[in-house]
This record gives sequence, C-alpha cells and structure tokens, in this order.
Amino acid sequence: MAEKKINPVLKMVLEMGPIVAFFVAYLRMRDQTFTVGGTDYDGFILATAGFIPLLTLTTVILWRLTGKISKMQIATLVLVVVFGGLSVWLNDERFFKIKPTMIYLLFGGILGFGLLRGQSYLKVVMEEMMPLKEEGWLLLTKRLTYFFFGLAALNEIIWRTQTTDTWVYFKTFGLTAAVFVFFMTQGKIFQDYAIEEDTKET
Repeated sequence: MAEKKINPVLKMVLEMGPIVAFFVAYLRMRDQTFTVGGTDYDGFILATAGFIPLLTLTTVILWRLTGKISKMQIATLVLVVVFGGLSVWLNDERFFKIKPTMIYLLFGGILGFGLLRGQSYLKVVMEEMMPLKEEGWLLLTKRLTYFFFGLAALNEIIWRTQTTDTWVYFKTFGLTAAVFVFFMTQGKIFQDYAIEEDTKET
C-alpha cells in the first residue's frame, strides 16, 4: 500500500490523542478505587487499561489512512500492549512504568548496533525528512543513541524515586519535551552536513 498524505492536524491527534487521554483519565481517577470482578483497581491501572486499546485503534487508523506504519510505531505498540497488559493483569503499575525504559533501551540498542557496523539506521528511517551527508547521519545517530540511553536511565530514576503523579507528568510532558529539545539543539549538524539540492537547470 502506497503512503498517502493526510491532514497534519489529524495525524497529530491520532499520534498524541492516546497520551493526552491517558493523562486526563489518570487525573480524573487517580484518587479512586474501582472494583472489577471482585478485584480492586486504582485509577492508574484503569487509565492504563483504556490506553492500550485506544493506542491500538489510533495506530490502525493511522496505518489505514497513510498506508504506512513505521517500525518504531510497531515496537512502541507491542511494548505498550505487553507491559501495559502485565500491569492490568497483575494489578501492578510498575510494569507500565518500566515501558518507556524498555522502549528507549530498544531504540538506543538498535541504533548502537548499527553504529558498531558503521551504519546509521536512523538514516533509513528519516532520510527523506532530513537529507544529510553520511558523516552527519553517523554523528546524529551517535548522539541520539546516547540520548535514548539517558532517557531510559532517567525514567528508571523517576519512577523508582518519585510519586506516580510525578511520573505521569514526566511521561506526558517531560519525555516529549526532551525529544523536541534534543532535535532543536542539533541545528549545527543539519547546517554543517545538509545536502544542498541541485538548483541548476537541466
């Protein structure tokens, strides 16, 4: 199926909607306990239980509308289903809190493995968005690998030492902001290693 263009606002809603919905649901239910099938669940677990099918649904819709789904999206969805499902099944919020750690370790590990082979796997995913020289891709990939490992370590520190409220705010806003800031601070790479388009008439 060929990739199709969709409204960027709709795309953002489908990508960010489940995260926002989880955040809102948690805030509304965090101080409550719900009994389901004779078992008591707190608001965090129920918000997680709703997040899993919602993310699955929006991912499928995005795939149907664009005709494409990235390996990163697939990996994220699988880890959400596995670790989120374990949290709900075992009624233990720790599994879902570990999920970002596993995602960033996976992404960092994949990029690091490529670097060991002298390749930039990031280039394969983002080359059309950011045309760079090979040296630029390798440098950006190296930095992003360290960045992902750093986020994995930071997530472990936050969820193990802070309250659930703090972790939810960190996951919803902190991680998203960190990724945004990282790419904003890589402007020199994009400037120094950009591949200029051939503007000569043919």
